[in-house]
Amino acid sequence: MNLDTIQHVADTSGGILYLMAILLLVALTIALERAWYLRRVLVAGNRVMAQLDSVTRAEMPMLRELSKHCSELPHARVLDAVLKHDLNHHFDRLSDKMEEGIMREAPRVDRYLWILDTIVTLAPLLGLLGTIIGMFNAFQVLSDPGSAPIKVTGGVAEALLATASGLFIAILGLMFFNGLNNRVRVIMHQLETLKVMLLNRMYPHYHAQPDNHGRVHETGPRAVRIGEV
Repeated sequence: MNLDTIQHVADTSGGILYLMAILLLVALTIALERAWYLRRVLVAGNRVMAQLDSVTRAEMPMLRELSKHCSELPHARVLDAVLKHDLNHHFDRLSDKMEEGIMREAPRVDRYLWILDTIVTLAPLLGLLGTIIGMFNAFQVLSDPGSAPIKVTGGVAEALLATASGLFIAILGLMFFNGLNNRVRVIMHQLETLKVMLLNRMYPHYHAQPDNHGRVHETGPRAVRIGEV
């Protein structure tokens, strides 16, 4: 099938094939952009977790440096929640603040994937619609006196190109969607793991905190301040 035949089929499909070409372009654009972004997030997250693995107590200068290196990525919001947390507040508040940061970043992580999901569902339906329109045009040939049956069968074969195109876009989009959706799941698990790692490494700030006279109070989850005992 040459280019002229494909263009003829596109013209007789009621513009369906042109619309499907746009859907293919949109699907590829979203897939490539999301793949590049999610890979950046995964690499940055692995780097942050690797540095936290090397310490048992998280200090603020270290957290600021980590946040600076991933300033435009979801991990920065979790780190910023720790940096903005007042150590005089209760330890449980730190977990709540980091959980808020993760929830705010969730829509950003899976952004545009709903469009890819819609294209996967829409492309076969548009292909079927294009085939129906093409077959309708093909069978109209029978109304012309002296028309050859080969023209009808040829028109049907050309109409099926719309269905094939829709299935191709759906298969390609489904592969990208499942792959990207798996990366989103890994990133959300990575953020939850980062939250637990930060909690474990911030706990020593509460468990042993010296007072103004240099004395250390062992207080469990919260340091007791002078005047509270």
